[in-house]
Amino acid sequence: MNLLVAFNGSDGSVAALRYAASLADRLGAHVTAMLAHSGHEVIDKRSRWIPKEARALLDAANTGILREIEDRFEAERTALELANALQLKEVTGRVDTVLSEAARHYDMLIVGARSDTDDEHVTLHPDRIALLSGRPVIVVPAGYDAGATHSHAALAWDGGRAAARALSDSLRLLEDDGRVSVLTVGPRNSWPIDDLMVHLSRHGVEATQHDWPTTHPVAETILAWCVKHNPSLLVLGAYEHSKFREDFLGGVTTGILSRSTIPVLLSH
Repeated sequence: MNLLVAFNGSDGSVAALRYAASLADRLGAHVTAMLAHSGHEVIDKRSRWIPKEARALLDAANTGILREIEDRFEAERTALELANALQLKEVTGRVDTVLSEAARHYDMLIVGARSDTDDEHVTLHPDRIALLSGRPVIVVPAGYDAGATHSHAALAWDGGRAAARALSDSLRLLEDDGRVSVLTVGPRNSWPIDDLMVHLSRHGVEATQHDWPTTHPVAETILAWCVKHNPSLLVLGAYEHSKFREDFLGGVTTGILSRSTIPVLLSH
């Protein structure tokens, strides 16, 4: 596998880097780290009215922020014993756009969950990147223990297009775990669920189904099940409805990303 991990110095990005390193160790994957950032400028320092000294101060401030991120990356890289196997690429531009375009050249992108304390010039939106990139995005919550022992993964399934894409994108990871719990909540495609179970079994994955009626709220039911059973990964088809509708009215994707305590693989 060829993995891209976004690193912006946040606690979430540290967890993402550690998670990517654990996949590299387990699956023999290649990992590339990327620092995507917009310019740290509150005024246009190119203006001829800005004194040279002020421009120098702005440059120093911009550089200082990026160096702090790079220093944290170096500390993590050393702790993970990847000094010669992992480099940090620095790319300037709109963060979500940069990462979306870069992700198309990798099997998947691994990012940290968003935090309100992230610097605005390096913050990213995993759900938006999943929509723009066409690649799966794994969102790792801050503080997640990438080295913890887990026995299986969970797949949220409604039989829709997004769920099918998520299944396909995650199959290599599901095969590695060897066991998956298929979570169905409320209405789903009428096609027999048995065909999904056969498909998984033919990939060497032992699958069991857990079903809840339409009266149960989807996001809360899935999150509660994950807290109880502690899977290593939740696979989720993102935004079967429009992202605007989910942002405006609330939805499964938004609800799960904001509260999940385990990595979530998003596909759209």
